[in-house]
Amino acid sequence: MIRNRIKEAREKLGMSQAALAEKAGISRTMISKLETNQKVDCKVSTLVSISDALGCTVSDIFLS
Repeated sequence: MIRNRIKEAREKLGMSQAALAEKAGISRTMISKLETNQKVDCKVSTLVSISDALGCTVSDIFLS
């Protein structure tokens, strides 16, 4: 299972799910599903967009 740190990084920046979604150009629902480890199909480009919006690398956020 992949552990992600989206919520941790987002909260550290004082950012809401909606603000992150807007900055990353994806839906808030997608952010919510990823933060709660729900099964979701997403592209690598989505993970890159989220990481960029958080000022991190993909590997900083998604750890195995």
